[in-house]
Amino acid sequence: MSGNKKKYKKVVVLLSGGLDSSTLAYLVAREETKFTRKLIYTLTVDYGQKHRIELVSARKISQAISSFSHKVIKFDLTMWGGSALTDGKKHVPVNRKYKMVKNEIPITYVPARNTIFLSFALSYAEAIGAGEIYIGVNSIDYSGYVDCRPTFIKKFQELADVATVVSVRDRHKIKIKTPLINLNKAEIVKLGTKLGVDFSKTWSCYIGKNIACGRCDSCKLRLKGFAEAGVKDPIEYKEYPRFYKP
Repeated sequence: MSGNKKKYKKVVVLLSGGLDSSTLAYLVAREETKFTRKLIYTLTVDYGQKHRIELVSARKISQAISSFSHKVIKFDLTMWGGSALTDGKKHVPVNRKYKMVKNEIPITYVPARNTIFLSFALSYAEAIGAGEIYIGVNSIDYSGYVDCRPTFIKKFQELADVATVVSVRDRHKIKIKTPLINLNKAEIVKLGTKLGVDFSKTWSCYIGKNIACGRCDSCKLRLKGFAEAGVKDPIEYKEYPRFYKP
């Protein structure tokens, strides 16, 4: 390579606007080598989720990391529901004990959501010539979500390796990257703090529209992460669990 000009490498980052995916986006944006810099294409899915404010957060984070492109895919999972996040007749659970939150498959699990998201990302990556897809799955605090496990990612990678022309004909595999998969929420908060993530732009609550509820599973896991990391969560909550001191 002549001169000091860096070569750009296209990557797709699945971005929900939550704590994990936002930290992931900042991490990818900071990663570069002496000769290569990443050109980030953020991808957000509007699947009919009740907590639609996260779509606004995704746009803000994408702008904050100076992504090359930010696209929002509309795919209506409310057509068949199956989750408290997509079915108006099902209520998001609140004030569950941490042990239940950590170990049980919750009603907020959206059937095959990450399979759907990764399928969109795979198609997008092949279309634009991206070699990597980043997803902020986390198997520690969300052990109840079966599509956040390393086993799932491994199997999807095997699928991706035989599902695209670029992989089969050109031998250029599109890699699924999960840098946060073995981190707990406190470790993710610490990493995000180190990277300079503007947590005030992120959103995790499943219920609140302008103010986070502080009672749903997602709020509790987020606040527990901040508490254990010794970092103040900058967003406002309607109610705080006992373990967190605002």
